[in-house]
Order: sequence, then C-alpha cells, then structure tokens
Amino acid sequence: MNNPIDNTIQVRSDLEIAQAAKMQHISKIAQRLNVSEDDIEMYGKYKAKLPLHLIDEAKIQQNNLVLVTALTPTPAGEGKTTISIGLTEGLNKVGKKATAVLREPSLGPVFGIKGGAAGGGNAQVVPMEDINLHFTGDFSAIEKANNLLAALIDNNIQSKTRSLNIDPRTVIWKRVIDMNDRTLRDIVVGLGGTPNGIPREDGFNITAASEIMAILCMSNDIADLKRRLGNIFVGFTYEKKPVYARDLNAQGAMALLLKDAVKPNLVQTLEGNPAIIHGGPFANIAQGTNTIIATKMGLSLSDYVVTEAGFGADLGAEKFLNIKCVAGGLKPKALVIVATIRALRHHGGASKDELNTPSVDRVKEGFANLAKHIENAKKFGLNPVVSINNFISDTEEEVLLVQELCREMGVKAVPTKAWAMGGEGAMALAQAVVDEVEAGDNNFQQLYDHNLGVKEKIETIAREIYGADGVDFSKQALTEIKKIESLSLDNLPICMAKTQKSFSDNEKLIGRPKGFTVTVREFEIAAGAGFIIPILGKMMRMPGLPSVPASEGMDIDEDGIITGLS
Repeated sequence: MNNPIDNTIQVRSDLEIAQAAKMQHISKIAQRLNVSEDDIEMYGKYKAKLPLHLIDEAKIQQNNLVLVTALTPTPAGEGKTTISIGLTEGLNKVGKKATAVLREPSLGPVFGIKGGAAGGGNAQVVPMEDINLHFTGDFSAIEKANNLLAALIDNNIQSKTRSLNIDPRTVIWKRVIDMNDRTLRDIVVGLGGTPNGIPREDGFNITAASEIMAILCMSNDIADLKRRLGNIFVGFTYEKKPVYARDLNAQGAMALLLKDAVKPNLVQTLEGNPAIIHGGPFANIAQGTNTIIATKMGLSLSDYVVTEAGFGADLGAEKFLNIKCVAGGLKPKALVIVATIRALRHHGGASKDELNTPSVDRVKEGFANLAKHIENAKKFGLNPVVSINNFISDTEEEVLLVQELCREMGVKAVPTKAWAMGGEGAMALAQAVVDEVEAGDNNFQQLYDHNLGVKEKIETIAREIYGADGVDFSKQALTEIKKIESLSLDNLPICMAKTQKSFSDNEKLIGRPKGFTVTVREFEIAAGAGFIIPILGKMMRMPGLPSVPASEGMDIDEDGIITGLS
C-alpha cells in the first residue's frame, strides 16, 4: 500500500484564516495569565507590552520550558513556528496552562522570499498583519539605537576637541536597516568634503543581524542591557587601544531608545491562548532565539512555555542551549524536533521536483539526518520528542517507518496536524511532551565549558554537533583569535555562523555527511551580546531580494484590507 494519510486540505490562505479570526481584547488574554489591565501597556485592542516587574525568578525555576527545533530544513522550512503554536494550543486542550514565546518577524524576509513568521493554517498568532508589519516598533527602536552608535563613532572621528583618536580603518560597527538590500552591503561614507566627515568604507547589516538585537535578546533586565550596550566593541585607536561604546558615553542614550522595545509583546493564538513575541535574530548568523526576558516572562506567568529556535537544531537549538540557557539560567524540561516527510525525502536524495513524491527508500536514507539531531539532543541531557509535521503528500508507510526508526532510538515520533486542525491536531504531541516532562528523566547540561579556548570550543561544536572530522582556520582567523585573546574575550561562548542547509559548511552536503572538515574564514566580535562569531563560508548579514520578491503579490484596498501577505 502507498495510501496518502487522511488530512484536511486547507483551501484558505494563512492571511484569510487570520483575518477571519474573532480576536479577544488583549485585556482578556492578560487575564488568562492573571495580569490585570492596569499592568499592561495596550497598543490598540489586540497588542500589549508586559512590564518587567512581572518576572518572578522563583516561578521560572518551577515551571516547564519546552524548546521546539527541527532537522536540517529544506528552503521552504519545516514549520517550527506552526508546530510551536499548535503545541501551545494542544497543551491548553490537555489541561495545561501554556504560553507560546516566539520571535518577531523581520520585514526583509516578509517582503523577500520567506514570508511572515506568525505560524500557518489553523496554528497562527494574531493579529497576523500587525505582527508581520512593524508590530509594536521594536525593530525600529533597535535600528535607531544601532545607528545612533554609528553616528557617534563617525562624529568622534570628525571631532577636533573630544576625539578618542579612533583609527577609521579598524571600525567594525555597521549601520542597519530592516529590509533586504544587497546594494548596501559595502558602501563608502563621508564623501562630499570636510563638512561631511572622514571618508571610510562602511556597510549595512539587516536589523535582525545587529548586535543590538542580540543584546536585547541576551539581557536579563535594564541594568544588564545598559552594561551590554556599553561593552560593544567598536574598533581601535591609532595607538592600538580598544574602543567600546561606553568610551563614547553611548549606552545611556541607546538604552533610552530601547525603553519600550525591552518589554515583551503580548498577543494571542487563533484559539485565544496567550503568546509572547519578542526579539528576532536570525539563526544562521546570530543566536536565533527570542529574548531571555520574554522566556522568563512566560515562565513567570504560565506552567508551560513553548519556544522555538531558528533553522535546524545544529544552529538555533545549539545556540539556545549553549548560549541563551547558560546566560539566563534557564533549564529546558523537554525538546521537540520537527521533521517532515518532505525533508526526509530531500535528505534521502530527492530533487526539488520530487519532494512531494512518496518514497519509503528515500525517507529511510534521509532519516540519517534526523538521527544525528536526535543524538545531539541527548548530548545535552534531553531525550527529544519528534513531531512529524503532516503534509497531504505523506503516506502511512513513510510515517510508520519514521516512527519505528525513532522508537529504535528510544524516542517517540508523533504525527501532528496543527496546520490543518489547530490544537486538536497537536493534542497527541502535547501529551507526549507532558509525559516526557513528568517522567523527570531530562537533565539539561551545556555541551562545553565557556572557559575553554576559542579553537577548542569551535572544534567541540564541529565534531560533536556537526560530525566533522576537524576544523581548518584561515590565516585571517588565526590572527583574529589572537586579537580576541588580547581583548580578554576568549572566555565567551561561540555563536557559529554557517549555512542552515547542511551540518557542514557546504550546503550541498545534505543528509548526514561524513569525512568532512569545516573552515573558519574569519571572526566577528559581539562583546556586548557576550559571544564570539566564527564565520564558516561566505555568510551574508545583509540578504538580497529574490528575482520575484513576495512584495509583488501584496496590496491593500481602500478599506484597509491587506492581500498577499503570508
């Protein structure tokens, strides 16, 4: 037999489903978290900011943090956000008080190729249009704080009275904008004569890649935010002395611009359950997780928090566990790996045109990728639950095979229909997660000691998580390691920047590659965020638009009805 699994075919778009939702006033959602209307800052009827005084460290340690990650994804993604939202709905249906804590979308991908990041089908957070378009202005505030520092740097270089004697050639701080624009990657500023500053090479990153975004996500409170902002490494003086943002007295004004952005955003799911959305760093070039503050807020207000980390578990989850959890004192009680039959076919050698063509043999071959992610989760002391995100092209034979192969590894695999059925389609997954939490067998541990040397930490991640034979360091990278050591930053954790399409740094090596090495080309220093970024391959921190951007299909009518947003 090769029968397709019975599934509800969704005929409405994500946007149409979101627009048809009957949303509750945000004060009603706050009440579900035992938060009074006086304690929220409303942005209209359906969005609100939560004050930081609601965070309760005692409750954080008592309650249950669940991380949702994935196998190595196809370009279309495997539905982590959809599963995260569906799992939250499912947990509430099985009698648990659960909140989804997610990242905010970046406008670049929304108008580019990826689309929005509010879930999909019947597992979405709403108001979907607002969440994908400006939301509460957090990204704008991050952009302004980033560019204030850039302006202060160039102003100091120009100054004749208060100069720090910064060598313009060493400045590493770039400007940012929240849009895919490849023409801004490398620019020259200060042209037009003496009144316009000192000419130097510069460039833009996308806002999601700004260190300010990383700092917002890594801060525990306002005091920690200001400390981290002050620790931003800018460059060197002509005398080879390091210059930090605090030397420019920048941290106070930057924190002022972030005074509202630091507060988590409260919205709701389609089924009226609470969702907190805050921060949005990419996972291939940054840490790929929401803010520590938002995660702690969720754990302070609900029994279960479901959060997700970007791309495959070798990227977002590794960084969540080794960087965020350690910095925030967080201890996940369960981990969910999202897999799709489509992605397993891909890792089994199916071409793009064959991803929806059933093939038990390709799924069996592609399972090696999922198996490696399962093994990696266990290295952190976590026995994962696999969520098989159901597609109409899945067959019973393929799903049963994945369940059997997972069972042989001591892991439960649960077909999940959150996209088609919302919380009802995720109840089995929710129960599996509850069973894993209540069994109490998981005992989270970080993979490496942050005090190890830079090379040793990178080699540990490469060997243990990627399965590499070793690491090659370019001449430039070796020189920059010496600089990192001279700045006494070698005790910081590692935030790897590499392709999301493979365990290796070669996107063509799908499945579970073996017999490979990865190459560290160069480093970026994020002293304020509190990590070192090795660059594996040519990673872009400013994406470009595709030949046919998603924006071409978007519009708004005279009544304010939006179309084409997904």
